[in-house]
Amino acid sequence: MTEKPSPAAFAHVREWVFDLDNTLYPHHSNLFSQIDVKMTGYVAELLQLPREEARMVQKDFYQRYGTTLKGLIENHNVDPDDFLEKVHDIDYSWIAPDPALGEAIRSLPGRKFIFTNGDRGHAERAARQLGILDHFDDIFDVVAAGLTPKPAAETYDKFRALHRVDCERAAMFEDLARNLVTPKAYGMRTVLVVPRNFEPTFSEIWEQDVDHDQVDYVTDDLAQFLTSIIG
Repeated sequence: MTEKPSPAAFAHVREWVFDLDNTLYPHHSNLFSQIDVKMTGYVAELLQLPREEARMVQKDFYQRYGTTLKGLIENHNVDPDDFLEKVHDIDYSWIAPDPALGEAIRSLPGRKFIFTNGDRGHAERAARQLGILDHFDDIFDVVAAGLTPKPAAETYDKFRALHRVDCERAAMFEDLARNLVTPKAYGMRTVLVVPRNFEPTFSEIWEQDVDHDQVDYVTDDLAQFLTSIIG
């Protein structure tokens, strides 16, 4: 694993795949904390639990199923559209527009995709607030994945089949190392996006993700990283 990219290392890449939450928009925006609070509230109301207990259920589902939503569907037959609409009813102004990131993404050669465990509406609103939405060819969301989230291999298979992605000419950017295991195995360049100065503003002990064997590069500044590899 190295933290210093070079244009030569990415010269072959023509498929650029980006996670959304805490990847395209920065961790320090703390946007996901709003979603997290909404999910706790949803579980509390659904199961008639105090918030503290609801949060433990929420995090248990996250650990076991990859997303809270998947756990709620499997155990409580929740309507995914209702869940996604309610938990993404948040204030997107917390995200600051990022012209430098937009210019860097625009300048990348080839196709660009957002690949998220959230839904398309959330991705569109966040990317629009960042000022980068128009630079992407498409968004592959959890609905397109059949509600099976990353890191399930079948979800990556659906994504690459739908868009005919050549993994040997692809790079993937993620804030969770475990979501880079399959891309790395498929031959993609892998980049882990970490919080600015490696100091998270919002995290929980059970969300720590420390297995980095599948990570080629690490950055805490996505715009700067992309600019450095454009050459």
